[in-house]
Amino acid sequence: MGAKQKGGGSKPKGNTADEVEETLQAVVFADTFEPRFEPFTLEKPRCLLPLANTPIIEYTLEFLANAGVEEVFLYGGAHSDILEKYIDASKWRAASSPFKQFTFLKSTSASVGDVMRDLDGKHLITGDFIVVSGDVISNMPIEGALNKHRARRAIDKNAIMTMVLREAGRDHRTKASSVSPIFVVDPTKDRCLHYEEIDHHLDEHPARLTIDTELLMTHPELDIRQDLIDCSIDICTPDVLSLWSDSFDYQSPRKHYLFGVLKDYELNGKTIHTYIIKDHYAARVRNLKAYDAVSKDIISRWTYPLCPDTNLLPGHSYDLRKGSLYQEKGVTLARSCVIGRRTVIGKSTSIGDKTTVRNTVLGRNCKIGRNVKLEGAYIWDNVSIGDNTDVRGAIIADSVVIGKNCKVEAGALLSFGVKIADGVTVEGGKRITTARRDGSVAITDAKVVGADGEGREFIQGEDDEEDDDESVVSVASSGLVYRMPGLSLSSASISTLSSDISNDSWPRSGRSSFSDGEEQDNFHHDASASIFESIREGVTADVVQLELVSLRMTANASDNQVRRAIVSSFMKHVQQLMENGKNASEVVHNLFSTYREVVDRTLFDRNKNDKKDQVDLLLQLQQDLVHRNKGANILLFAAKALYDLELVDEEAYDQWWNDARSSETEEMRNVRSQAQQFVNWLAEAESESSEEEDSEEEESDDE
Repeated sequence: MGAKQKGGGSKPKGNTADEVEETLQAVVFADTFEPRFEPFTLEKPRCLLPLANTPIIEYTLEFLANAGVEEVFLYGGAHSDILEKYIDASKWRAASSPFKQFTFLKSTSASVGDVMRDLDGKHLITGDFIVVSGDVISNMPIEGALNKHRARRAIDKNAIMTMVLREAGRDHRTKASSVSPIFVVDPTKDRCLHYEEIDHHLDEHPARLTIDTELLMTHPELDIRQDLIDCSIDICTPDVLSLWSDSFDYQSPRKHYLFGVLKDYELNGKTIHTYIIKDHYAARVRNLKAYDAVSKDIISRWTYPLCPDTNLLPGHSYDLRKGSLYQEKGVTLARSCVIGRRTVIGKSTSIGDKTTVRNTVLGRNCKIGRNVKLEGAYIWDNVSIGDNTDVRGAIIADSVVIGKNCKVEAGALLSFGVKIADGVTVEGGKRITTARRDGSVAITDAKVVGADGEGREFIQGEDDEEDDDESVVSVASSGLVYRMPGLSLSSASISTLSSDISNDSWPRSGRSSFSDGEEQDNFHHDASASIFESIREGVTADVVQLELVSLRMTANASDNQVRRAIVSSFMKHVQQLMENGKNASEVVHNLFSTYREVVDRTLFDRNKNDKKDQVDLLLQLQQDLVHRNKGANILLFAAKALYDLELVDEEAYDQWWNDARSSETEEMRNVRSQAQQFVNWLAEAESESSEEEDSEEEESDDE
């Protein structure tokens, strides 16, 4: 990783001898100017917080290196000295760095707008440049977006910016957000015409989208997209900076700048375009809930090759083992401890007798005692946990000490150097720190951490008089996937919402980490990842079924959710094998044959006239295959395989075909087009069978 792709940052050479290669530059915002990761960010820059034991900024810089970027301008904010020291000692400043120039810029800016105006004043940008947030995780090759941007710019110099957006799918957890961004796009030109944010905090007003009637009159085709994930990856021309400088009231990239430029099109004549990706991973670690979700995606290898065993940092030595277990060399495990799936364990960490670790990230030099239970936790470096302690769904920062017989409930945050005394229970959602916003040491509250503990409860906003809207609502603010409950729009005009990361941050004190709905959303992510991994490893159907039942009981998932997870993992496996040159028909039939039992156990309508379960299975397949390559062909083969294996009855196909959901959009109609021949064949076969039966009855009567 880190090797620059050839030509990624170069302008295509023409025939003229005097044409000069264009250097691709990038601007990285290390500061996000909001407090969602407090209290951790009281002592450390957010972009240096570990994500699957690798600092977040490493993923962002790796993405830029693979995009062919040659010059990077990194804007620091809070804790700039710590960040600058880290960068100076990193591989990005070494002689072998893929970046020809890496400039660290300290900033006292209070917003992205201030940074962009400062950048304009420094006159550092010489051509096209990429703007990213320092918490972007993406394995997307950017050449496609860059080439389209440059081709458009060559024709129209007023095309100043291309936003990279990710089309949502149902392969990952989804959750309604408090603020829903909506992009109105002209699909014929990939041009963004209108941008608006629906704030669901404003309960006194119904959610409404306001579009200028002139847009409707002058553009025969519009896409109203509420299913797009904003990746915070923008390809810009220098004109973008000029517009920032011309409007000193612009603070945020979307709510102010994008909305304002689009609204003032008649005055400035500048256009902003979109590049929508479907197949690659792109997300921001926008808040604590996204931190949890993106961590799981990395461990489950959705972000490949940005995974622990790639060893992005010099000195890392992670190996991938069965069950998505990543372990460094030098780990000490007691013989009676149990290490479950989707776990990361750093160097020099020791785990005691009868301790159970599942779905957990453990950093380096951690000391875990005996009979400890770790489930869904994020434990950073140099942490000590005493015997008989239970930690569930919490984040434990560097050098934290947790005593014996303690309980840390889901959603708790223990910041750097906190000490929890023996026998203490830390309630879910509680944030504990030893620092204050002004840098001073907090006075210990024994009621929170115990008589021998160190730290106090951190209550957001108590150290200052902050009244910025982003800060006030940050604990329940928007994240990476957007939904608009209550918004009155025709479903036929909006692409179906399907995937990505949950977006609300972790809860406040006194609340559990996840609602029932969130647990069910997590079920789809965990179940589909588990099934996919098991198929790839050749695990038998009975073992897959057993683990699926366990996950289902834990999350109280519905039959519909189980079928969706099976379809998602099956179709992903089929697509991968097809990309490797395998025959689609054979792959589909073999897969359903091998794991027939797993599918069969989700269908409970064998002796019923109304085949709701079987129809739902076919609809799930149809929906998943809408955006997959050769989806129509795969659906035909899947329908035939399910019939041949007697998983789906003849009546179910007829009910599916006549179900309004199977043909409610153009995409759904297109993906089922190839299956028409199979459905017709079934109908004809049934008709012939009926005629034969009638003929036999007539002959019997004559006799």
